Amino acid sequence: MSLVECVPNFSEGRDPAVIDALRDAIANTPGAHVLDVSSDPSHNRTVITFVASLDAAVPAAFAAMAVARDRIDLTTHQGEHPRIGATDVVPFVPLDGTTMDDCIALARELGARAANELGIPVYLYERAATRPDRENLADVRRGEFEGLRTDITTNPARVPDFGAAAVHPTAGATAIGARPFLVAYNVYLGDAKNLPVAKEIAKAIRGSSGGLRYVKGLGLEVDGQAQVSMNLVDTEKTPLHRVFEIVKSEAAAHGVQPTWSELVGLVPERVLLEAGARHVQLRGYSPAMLLDRKVREIVSGGEAVDAFLSRIAGPTPTPGGGSVAAHAGALGAALAQMVAGLTIGKKKYAAVETEMKELSLRASALRRQLAELVQRDADSYETVRAAYAMPREPEEAATARNTAIQRALIFASEVPLETARAAAAVAQLAATVAERGNSNASTDGAVAALIAEAACKGAALNVRVNIASLDESTGDVGARLASEARACIDAASVHARLAEAAAERAMSGA
Repeated sequence: MSLVECVPNFSEGRDPAVIDALRDAIANTPGAHVLDVSSDPSHNRTVITFVASLDAAVPAAFAAMAVARDRIDLTTHQGEHPRIGATDVVPFVPLDGTTMDDCIALARELGARAANELGIPVYLYERAATRPDRENLADVRRGEFEGLRTDITTNPARVPDFGAAAVHPTAGATAIGARPFLVAYNVYLGDAKNLPVAKEIAKAIRGSSGGLRYVKGLGLEVDGQAQVSMNLVDTEKTPLHRVFEIVKSEAAAHGVQPTWSELVGLVPERVLLEAGARHVQLRGYSPAMLLDRKVREIVSGGEAVDAFLSRIAGPTPTPGGGSVAAHAGALGAALAQMVAGLTIGKKKYAAVETEMKELSLRASALRRQLAELVQRDADSYETVRAAYAMPREPEEAATARNTAIQRALIFASEVPLETARAAAAVAQLAATVAERGNSNASTDGAVAALIAEAACKGAALNVRVNIASLDESTGDVGARLASEARACIDAASVHARLAEAAAERAMSGA
């Protein structure tokens, strides 16, 4: 299953009832799993970390935002941490099987829902930002709730990406974004009298003032102690141990020593393992040395692709041809997205930059849709099988059985038809990237189109085999479904031929 991480920050860290309600809103969403809840009374802030499937991530985050809107009042809120909203910030983070484009699409979807259904203006930030001055969260949050109340109505630069140019009266605004994995890390410098030192260190290390590019920092007083509060936005380029050593060195220059440090929320294991290896000066360290990791790989069945292929090869009817067709369509979408990505940022293709970015997002959405159809197709078969297993006697039971069979057959036809539609759309995107994208990857675009065409034809076969068993009680449903499946094949084939021709031209240098 493809998963994303989501780490919403809420402006409430003192009321257990509200914190529990926020957590429960996420946990009660099917497909979402809460991993951690971290609350800080001094910051008056709660950070919830959860993972979710691509189709569950937005509903889970939205449910929590609705609770925050109704139960957190920023007009009475006080805390050390900067904030613009009851739900202050909602970042989506790609995990294995997902991409940054997936997360950008989720951020846009959540932003639109929050604005339309909750009346909360939304700013897109980091990788989801629609303009450079909103990439940095600190810039989006400048002035906090109190300043934004006026600024949003008078300053054209503060018009939100979604919603009206007015904050929600009590819930404020929300920043929603997509970003790499972030580590929230705090170093304490003893008594609050050292707060000026903490502020100096924060200024020295944060990227915006000339310090470490991938570090954001503030000097805060927390529970009577001086704290250097940091977000490490790319721990591969700026690892945890390096940040600590620099903070320690800067503190020593002021005659101060760190007393302890803490992590807020969850952290990838590699971050701590690398820090530990560095601390003990372990030469030649590699994650491949870890026993636990090797055991997990064996227990989990190895790579996801291998596991899927094993299920296909097994002596069971599901997953079958329909699932394989959907999987093939998803592969085509992923490949088209790759070609778009290889085009974006290249001066030679500046004229199609915007088109390729939108195409990449569309390909990402189709990939997600088709990935979900892999399981849905298998489920639709099980529905048919269950209907055929219903009792044939007495007569009333036989009638109910036949009705259930016809409904199940229609459902089992509509699911592969959805696959055919999506695959045809993938073929169109693939033809576009083959023709207009990076010419060095034109053949990859053609492969994507050919795979999508095959996926479309395979899905259409499943439509035909299921409608063949429909009876007269379903009217013209079968004919309608067959006609649409045929149209999908025709469209996919046209785009596949266009993509092949584009690849031939690219290879010939024409």
